[in-house]
Amino acid sequence: MKKQTYHNHIRYYWPHHYVFLPLMAILIAWSLQKAYKNELNRAEWIMFSVLSFCILYLAIMLRQHYALGNQDRIVRLEFRLRYFELYSQHAKPVEDKLSFKQIAALRFAGDDEFVILLNRALKENLKPNNIKKAINNWRPDNNRV
Repeated sequence: MKKQTYHNHIRYYWPHHYVFLPLMAILIAWSLQKAYKNELNRAEWIMFSVLSFCILYLAIMLRQHYALGNQDRIVRLEFRLRYFELYSQHAKPVEDKLSFKQIAALRFAGDDEFVILLNRALKENLKPNNIKKAINNWRPDNNRV
């Protein structure tokens, strides 16, 4: 597997991103074309287009909602455990000062950089993207959804 960095850390699920989504887009485009060209059944084709779009939207939102909600909880727990291992203190006071996106960005840092970047994030209120860019030794997360 290729070494994970800032530039390649986004992950795709090929059946969803490269099969289902393109097929649904083609189905919607095809049904809209039929609605435009077919005056007799225009209302039916428009309704089919709307229904197809709703199915596509529902599939995207449900997939993302459940997976990301669970992943967000795991990222917070991972932060708490890591903070406790490094500082021997509870992370709640620190966690309350950070946004979730900052916490998520810190998980890519190795332990030595985690401490430095955590302190910078608290003092300078670093944006999540700036935290990621400041990481020299990227700690990959190959188990994300």
